[in-house]
Amino acid sequence: MMKGNLLHPELLSALAGAGHGSQILIADALYPHSTGVSSTAARVHLNLRAGMVPAADVLKAVAETIHIEAATYMQTAEGGASEAVQEFQQLLAQHVHGGGEHGGGEKITWSSLARMEFYTACREPDVCLLIATGETRPYTNLLLTVGVP
Repeated sequence: MMKGNLLHPELLSALAGAGHGSQILIADALYPHSTGVSSTAARVHLNLRAGMVPAADVLKAVAETIHIEAATYMQTAEGGASEAVQEFQQLLAQHVHGGGEHGGGEKITWSSLARMEFYTACREPDVCLLIATGETRPYTNLLLTVGVP
């Protein structure tokens, strides 16, 4: 079920173990990485320093490697989508509609949750992987559901 050019061994291993319906959290630097997912979820720390590695770069690599069925984002305090989430929506729309070597054919369903509900959803057992990024923009958390080819 894998595709793409991702090289990170731990990330590849965790993605390879994620089957249809599994969920993957791409988390900003402000997210509670140690307590924000189930104890059974794998954690891959790409947060070298503030701004490195950006969440959008992680999303691109993940989208080139697995099929994404759905995406749920953390709402801002005002109940909307952050600037980063809007960037994610554009990025995945380009990926899905032929914008890349591995794009095309996937339909991604988008939804959102308020902050506390998002935290609760991320602690569910279906979340098999947390990817900690160096992203410092608030509300840059995205929960992806793995789809099928």
